[in-house]
Amino acid sequence: MNAEVTGIVLAGGQGRRMGGVDKGLQLLHGRPMVAHVIARLAPQVGEIVVNANQNLEAYRAFGQRVVPDAIGGFAGPLAGLHAGLGAAARAHAVTAPCDSPFLPGDLVARLMDALRDNDLAVAKTGDQPHPVFCLVRVAVQSHLEAFLAAGGRKIDAWYATLKVVEVPFDDEAEAFRNINTMDELRMSGPDA
Repeated sequence: MNAEVTGIVLAGGQGRRMGGVDKGLQLLHGRPMVAHVIARLAPQVGEIVVNANQNLEAYRAFGQRVVPDAIGGFAGPLAGLHAGLGAAARAHAVTAPCDSPFLPGDLVARLMDALRDNDLAVAKTGDQPHPVFCLVRVAVQSHLEAFLAAGGRKIDAWYATLKVVEVPFDDEAEAFRNINTMDELRMSGPDA
């Protein structure tokens, strides 16, 4: 566990590709996907915050603090990161989406090892970065707030303004698989 890291579970989307349902609350192997994410992330961090914009009471039932976006209109993962950073009580924060129940058990350790003097460390497999799996210094919150206030919404565009290191996870590529559709959920487990 890294006590100086807040885990931010991103569950603030609308689930459009899954037919408008709240992805984090969909069952995988008898438990909501968000429960799998929390279980994998909790041993790696000092605290967890869940960013959600609907079904807040259902998310609170997992025993974590729940924070909605401060920016309206389901503004995307950066709005979720912004909300999580505002609630973080640690110097660093790591993000993981609620629809990626297989995330690596060593995600935080490997990202933290690589962070050094960078603002942000992001997981990558092959040539593919996974921007919603990142470790960031909480001190970048005001920078992110300014980016969002100027209308920015694209993760890649924000990352381009920071000192970023990409961290290879080629040995754990399957750990970053996310479940976006009901078909993918059915293929991942019997409980869809």
